[in-house]
Amino acid sequence: MRVLTGVAVAGAILALAASPLRAQKYGGILKSIQRDNPNSLSILDESGSFVTAWPMGGVYSNVVYYDPLKPIESFDTVIPELAKAWKWNEDSTQLTFTLNPGVRWHDGKPLTAKDVKHTFDVVRDASPQKLRINPRRQWWGNVKDITTNGDHEVTFHLGRRQPSVLLMLACGLSPVYPAHVPLALLRTEAMGTGPFRLTEYKPDAHLKVRKNPDYFVKGRPYLDGVDYIVIKSRATRIAALQSGLVEVNQPNETDQNVYDILKAVPEMAFNKTATTSNINVVVNQKRPPFDNPKLRQAFSMALDRRAFTTRVQPGYNIGAILLSRPFGAWGLQDTDFESIPGYREPKVDKEQARKLMAELGYGEQNRLKLKVTTQNVANYRDTAAWTVGELKQIFVDAEVDPLEVGAYYPRMARKEYLVAVQSTSNQIDDPDAIYYEAFLCGSRRNYANYCNRAVEKLIEQQSSTMASGERVAIVGQIERQLLADVVWASIGFRINYAARRGYVKNFVGHNTASSWARMQDVWLDK
Repeated sequence: MRVLTGVAVAGAILALAASPLRAQKYGGILKSIQRDNPNSLSILDESGSFVTAWPMGGVYSNVVYYDPLKPIESFDTVIPELAKAWKWNEDSTQLTFTLNPGVRWHDGKPLTAKDVKHTFDVVRDASPQKLRINPRRQWWGNVKDITTNGDHEVTFHLGRRQPSVLLMLACGLSPVYPAHVPLALLRTEAMGTGPFRLTEYKPDAHLKVRKNPDYFVKGRPYLDGVDYIVIKSRATRIAALQSGLVEVNQPNETDQNVYDILKAVPEMAFNKTATTSNINVVVNQKRPPFDNPKLRQAFSMALDRRAFTTRVQPGYNIGAILLSRPFGAWGLQDTDFESIPGYREPKVDKEQARKLMAELGYGEQNRLKLKVTTQNVANYRDTAAWTVGELKQIFVDAEVDPLEVGAYYPRMARKEYLVAVQSTSNQIDDPDAIYYEAFLCGSRRNYANYCNRAVEKLIEQQSSTMASGERVAIVGQIERQLLADVVWASIGFRINYAARRGYVKNFVGHNTASSWARMQDVWLDK
C-alpha cells in the first residue's frame, strides 16, 4: 500500500534534515500576515482552521506530517515527524508508530508514547479530559483503542480498515499535545515540541515565535523566529505586502484579485495552487422556513455559480463538497454538473427557483426577509453581498450580518443562524475528513443541522473501500445526494497564490490551508 512509504523514507528524510544544503542561510525574523486574533491558542479546540493553526503551526509537531516543500498533499507526501517509522498489520486495522527518541517539550520534559495516546484519546472523546470544543471528533470515530509499548511505540487500533487515518494524523490540525499540561491552559499558553516557541502574544498586534534551540530535527529551523502581525483590513494587508512591512501572506488570502494587485510588485513571488477551500451558502435545515426542502432548492438554484467564478470573483473552480477533479482526487468532474439543478443554464435555474418560491407563497407582494451571517472578512462579506443580490431575484430581501471571527464560530456551533456564507477548508483532500466532520447526524461542524441515515451508510462504505476506483464511485453518489439535499449550496473552490517576497525561500503553499505552517525549512536569502 502507498501508505507504507514512511517506513521506507524515514531514514532518508531525517538524514536530509540533519545536513542542510550549503546555499541555505540561517538567521532573520520572518514577518507574516495574521488576519485576525486567534479565538484561542489551542489548535485542537478551534474550528477556525488557520487563524489559530497558522501562528501555532511552528510551535507543535505531528506524529507524521505533509512534506512542506510539496504543494499537493497525498499519501505519497506524508513524511516522518515525531514518528520515525510506521507500519500496518496484515488486515490494515492496526497502525503502529515508532517515535523518535530524545524529543523534548519546550519545558524540557521528554515526549513519550503516552503523550500521543493522551492527545488522540482526547480528540476521539475517550479521555476524562475534554476540549472546550472538539470540532474534529468524528475524524477518529473508527479508532477503537490506542495502546503503547514502552516510551517510543504507539498503536492505533481501528474498528475497520481506514487508510485515511494516516492523512488525518498528518494534517496540521492534529498536533500532539503534552499529557502533563492541562487542556484549559493550552488555550492561553502554548507547549509544543516544534521548531519555534511562543514568546509573546499581544491581541490586535502580533504573535511572536522564536527558534527552539532544542528542536529534535538537527539543523532546523533556519529562521530565528516569525512575527505574525495582526492586520484585520484586507486593504491594509495588501499595502503591507506591497511595501515590504510583511514578507509573506497567510493561507487563502491571496486570491485572484489580490494576486492581480501584488504581481505588479517586482519583489513579490508566488506559487499557485488549487485549494480545498470551498465557499458556500449554508442554511439551517431545522429552522423554519428552511426545514422545507423546496425553499432550500430554490436558494441553490438562485446562485449563478459560473458567473461568480468567472466574473464576480475570478480564480474559483465550481464544485460540490470535495475539490473537483482533476484538481483533487475524489470530487465530481466539471461535466458532471451540467444536469444538476443550480449548475445548469442560469435562466432555467432562476425561473425554476421563482416557481418554487411562488408555490411556497412568496412573490413581489410577499418577499422573504432574512439576514445572511458571515465573518467580518472582506472576501466573505463580498460573497455574502453577491448572495444577497442573487436572492433578490427570487423574492428574497436579505442583508449581510458580519461577525468577528471570535463571535462567528460560536454562533454557528450553537446553530443560532438562518443563512450563512462560509468558507470551509477541507483539511485533507480525502472524503473522510469533511464527511465525518460536517455531515454525520449531530457532528460538531454540521452547521446545517443535516441528518440522512442513508448518506451516513454510504460514508461508512466509502471509508473502508480500499480500491480507489470503487471508492470514487461511492463518493460520487454521496456528492450528488448532498447537492440534492442542499446541505451546502456550494459556489466554488478557491485558487490561491502563496505570496512572498522573492528572498523568502522554501515557502510553498499547499492545496489545504492548515498543513504548511511549520516554517522549519523556510529561510531568508538576504
